[in-house]
Amino acid sequence: MSIEFRLYDNRTPFQKDPVQSRRERNPEAADTKRNQGTGVRSEKDSKETASMPRMIERIAHPANLETACRKVKANKGSAGVDGMGVEELSEYMEAHKEEISNGLLKGTYKPQPARRVYIPKPNGKKRPLGIPTVVDRVIQQAVSQQLSQVYEPVFSEYSYGFRPDRSAQQAVLQAMVYLNEGYDWIVDLDIEKFFDRVNQDKLISIIREQMNESEVLGLIRKFLKAGVMENGVKQKTEEGTPQGGPLSPLLANIYLDKFDKELEKRGLRFVRYADDCIIFTKSEKAAHRVMASVISWLKRKLFLTASAEKTRVVRPTKGKFLGFTFWKGSDGWKCRPHDDSKKRLKEKIRSVTVRRKAAAIPLAVTFTRINQIMRGWINYYRIGAMSMWLKETFGPWMRHRVRVVILKQWKRRGTIFTNLWKLNGRISHPFPKSYVFAQSMTHCGWYRLGNNEVVNMILNPHILSLKRKDRPGLVDPWKYYSCA
Repeated sequence: MSIEFRLYDNRTPFQKDPVQSRRERNPEAADTKRNQGTGVRSEKDSKETASMPRMIERIAHPANLETACRKVKANKGSAGVDGMGVEELSEYMEAHKEEISNGLLKGTYKPQPARRVYIPKPNGKKRPLGIPTVVDRVIQQAVSQQLSQVYEPVFSEYSYGFRPDRSAQQAVLQAMVYLNEGYDWIVDLDIEKFFDRVNQDKLISIIREQMNESEVLGLIRKFLKAGVMENGVKQKTEEGTPQGGPLSPLLANIYLDKFDKELEKRGLRFVRYADDCIIFTKSEKAAHRVMASVISWLKRKLFLTASAEKTRVVRPTKGKFLGFTFWKGSDGWKCRPHDDSKKRLKEKIRSVTVRRKAAAIPLAVTFTRINQIMRGWINYYRIGAMSMWLKETFGPWMRHRVRVVILKQWKRRGTIFTNLWKLNGRISHPFPKSYVFAQSMTHCGWYRLGNNEVVNMILNPHILSLKRKDRPGLVDPWKYYSCA
């Protein structure tokens, strides 16, 4: 007897539908999810809704605006088109809070255009951002705080980007769960210019399914249509949701939640972080079939185009997700930083240790910056395997560059000898004075001098890590990764 399956469904006959499993775990929540957007309300829902303030009232409430103001100030950021900085925000909000609140309630609040800036991308291109004014950022944050309460309960559990108590690391760990279940073919989906191509009418229509308040929908549309100011010229924003404001990530998740629900309905294994999505199958044939199907669905339903160059079917070892790649050990699939991520770390350290620049500033500044870069990078990639790379490759390379900077600051060969001789007594097997002198006086370039035997052994990881009055110690990346 043969059993025919749907082409896009990777489940075996004995696997439960994820949606059905969730309904069994929490039938009341599942019914709520099923009824949302359909106009079906329980008697309990109707009574609760009648007693609750309208969404626009919750947004405009002084306590909500005050919380939003604190978050905008904490996030800092540059000024918008009006030039007002976050340091002026509290005073302005205190003086105009009633005016702003009334403007929101009456629908007369009008956002200003965002200031267009460009930031470099890892591939050398530039990403356009729209920086709203600090006041508009407060209003966007106030909207996001209330709208999140509607959407967080219904978002997919496999969506990890820009959500409370969720992270990129959790997304990568979930990907490894799928790989170790045997779903080791990946559809690496890349949506072309997603934030610039969001269909605004479709977005408003999707929001209306969950929250049909004209005042709030109108306010969101105003932000979408506010435009951007570039070189003193206002440009219309007829499509997209400009990156740079607090509301944009939530709107992106709302838009792509339709895609999440479609993948769940099909029983597919997937992980999404903002517009970065990977889908897992058990065979190459199934992966190609799924890829063709989801590309078509995105085009028809959400008016989004998948990049023909970047969307592909890959094996885990050839893929890249949120800066990680995957490898298979004797006890299953694991993750580690992608080579591109390692390269970017080295580029950052290289920029801080350029000899001519670094030699002209206090060593404390250089050490502090290096420590910040390394700690931030290691904290992000900590779930990945990188112990040997940090110990045998990156650590020695980084310390070599630091030693060259130190020697360059000492400048004269006589000073180099004097300082090395002082430190020589701190190592377990000190060098003879004549040998330290000979190595210090070697006529070679700074880079070679920084790696000779004496300099390498005296300015060792332990000596560099010691904290002094005039500077912090240099963090050993391998120890920081191993001990934390």
